[in-house]
Amino acid sequence: MPLSPPASRKHLHTRTVTCYGYQRDDGLWDIEGHLVDVKTYGFDNDHRGVINAGEPVHEMWLRLSIDDNLEIQECEAVTDHAPYAMCPDITWRFSLLKGLRIGAGFHREVHKLLGGVRGCTHLVELLRPLATAAYQTLVAKRRKEEADPDAPPKRPLFINTCHAHATDSPEVKRRWPAFYTGPDGAS
Repeated sequence: MPLSPPASRKHLHTRTVTCYGYQRDDGLWDIEGHLVDVKTYGFDNDHRGVINAGEPVHEMWLRLSIDDNLEIQECEAVTDHAPYAMCPDITWRFSLLKGLRIGAGFHREVHKLLGGVRGCTHLVELLRPLATAAYQTLVAKRRKEEADPDAPPKRPLFINTCHAHATDSPEVKRRWPAFYTGPDGAS
């Protein structure tokens, strides 16, 4: 179902975020994100002269290389377009994410390392959909593990990450009864 009809309005800005998940030949996983901001109008910019309508104001990339446990092994950030000449100077700091695990508390740790003047607002924002894309990318591996009748049940990474995956939800009871904690389950 689409959104309700909007009030009369004028389109000014578009942000596009695209995430890609890859299984690497060496056993790691690459999760890449691309963020692009464009305006529907041109404007003067001290660093770039004129930024024309449809030309990226921001264009940035992030690659997280993670292991099966969602631990970051490498992080690379690139800024292709930005409103200030100094913007690309901060991308090296994203390598500090190495060793963090995507899971509970991830965004809090990212903010400690890269929040405010220690990072780039847009690249930090890009980490949120990348974290979700990491979970989605590893689903194929997890489903294969779940299908093995001889393997002990593994707690899915996304248990308690939303209301549908709460340990007391009917969905968890149906799909992962070993992890169900509702009224007629384990406590």
